[in-house]
Amino acid sequence: MSNLQLGLAMLGGVILAAVVAYNAWITRKSAPRKADATLAPADAEPSGRQEPGFSDAQLLNSVSTPGSVAETKSGEKRAGLDALIDVVATLAVDGEVSGDAILAAMPGTRRVGSKPFAIEAQHSVSGEWESPRPGQRYKAVQAGVQLANRHGALNEIEFSEFVMKAQALADAIGANPEFPEMRDEVMRARELDQFASTHDAQLGFTLRAVQAAWSPGYVQQHAARLGFVAGALPGRMVLPGSEAGHGPMLSLMFDTQAALAEDPEQSALREVSLLLDVAHVPRADQPYVRMREVATALGEAMDGALTDDQGQGLAQETLDRIGADLETLYEALEARELHAGSVLARRLFS
Repeated sequence: MSNLQLGLAMLGGVILAAVVAYNAWITRKSAPRKADATLAPADAEPSGRQEPGFSDAQLLNSVSTPGSVAETKSGEKRAGLDALIDVVATLAVDGEVSGDAILAAMPGTRRVGSKPFAIEAQHSVSGEWESPRPGQRYKAVQAGVQLANRHGALNEIEFSEFVMKAQALADAIGANPEFPEMRDEVMRARELDQFASTHDAQLGFTLRAVQAAWSPGYVQQHAARLGFVAGALPGRMVLPGSEAGHGPMLSLMFDTQAALAEDPEQSALREVSLLLDVAHVPRADQPYVRMREVATALGEAMDGALTDDQGQGLAQETLDRIGADLETLYEALEARELHAGSVLARRLFS
């Protein structure tokens, strides 16, 4: 082989090696970023903690300012029926009635149309109102149905169904029912629904990958570092709230199919959503401030850009304006005794 042929062969080998190396680099660059396998398992996985209870309210995947379709600890109300958001009918009993008798007469479903239906009884000894319990004696009973929720206002048909259920229970336990006027309660329901529809806010930020996509494990690892734990559904993580039994402060969502893939680490995510159901989280917890902090931290750690659902970047001025609007919303809810995060607010905005 001549020196020329040998030189060309060597040059060809160098070029081929360069092409192979370049293709490998491109492949690695475009592959989804994976979780760091060097982390201890306690850092990579949320140590078996599961999502706290949360309502079934649908979360929006966009930025919404207050005005879309809704108590601090000091303003908390009891968990039972409340005339503020319920129609309440008294079922007067002669003497006492047993909890067993009430439970035996309860209707098969605890709903009237799309509204929750409930029965409470006043304990003969403590005087407290509670859900009827076996082996207890009660001196008064009341039935209630919620005036409104995210499905809308109580209507005439639902009110009539409520009366029928409460009457049947009263007949079974020998009580004398007294119902409020349907027309007044339906009007009250519509007014409450109108207030709720203009004071509900479900905020959503979208974090989009700037360059390389992310694997589900990569997202989960970074979210876990910020306190998120596994949610009840695939593709969902939650940041627990400050009080046990309440819903999460924030939710982080990504593609369910990617989370369920046979090999999730090969799935490519280009975006994740960060969600806040405003009426479900106490104002004192400053959830919007936390939401912005989390979005910023994830964006910096995963090379992501914060946008709205149209892909437009969110300027700091826009985020500040949303925060100011939320303060106005909180004040309106508190003036109505429906403090964000309270039992009543969580019932109404569900």
